[in-house]
Amino acid sequence: MSDLAQWLTGVFGRPPQDLARFTRALTHSSHGGDDYERLEFLGDRVLGLSMAEWLYELFPEDPEGNLSKRFNALVAGPVCAEVARGLGAREHLILGRQARDDGADDSDNVLGDVMESLLGAFYLEAGLDEARAFVRRAWADRVHRNDKAPQHPKSQLQEWAAANNRAQPEYSVTDRSGPQHAPRFTVSVRIGKQLEASASGASKQEAETEAAKAMLERLREEFPAKRKKGRGDGGRVSA
Repeated sequence: MSDLAQWLTGVFGRPPQDLARFTRALTHSSHGGDDYERLEFLGDRVLGLSMAEWLYELFPEDPEGNLSKRFNALVAGPVCAEVARGLGAREHLILGRQARDDGADDSDNVLGDVMESLLGAFYLEAGLDEARAFVRRAWADRVHRNDKAPQHPKSQLQEWAAANNRAQPEYSVTDRSGPQHAPRFTVSVRIGKQLEASASGASKQEAETEAAKAMLERLREEFPAKRKKGRGDGGRVSA
């Protein structure tokens, strides 16, 4: 059995029947030939259905809004990349030389996509029941990490602005650098004319999230939490 087949057997709990499909799931477009993008498309949907069903079962008292917060946090690209790293996918990526030299083997974008493509390949081979069971094993620590539904930083920032009668946050890309397979985006977020923060990320969405986090940290410093007096909150930013 090849090293790849042994690794896949350890990851999925059964030897691969179609090793070529899994090889494709690990192949980046920089390498040439068939790449993982079609399998990624499929795996994204398998992950979405499996996660939505799981959260619906786990949190029967949660309203739709809380379920959506949990879902979005768990299927985000950086989380998929974390799962891929934990499984050892980096060592099996098939990349072009330049992409590897540029660090694509540790890119959240690439690893997140590969995690979804591997799931797509496994679904085609083993079916939905086994794909669902794999998701529950691979994401188990993360789905149980917080009893309270996580609040996305962008949503939290939007709520702060509304609660404090401020203009809604406006995001803009101020810089894009790096190669096509491993880009870096810098995003600035503004609230009105005086509050601004910026941050970078491997995608526009990631950079916006990091910018929102930076803005929330600034707001915590400028509007520290105070004991409530009456109905006002003194501009506090909740943790």
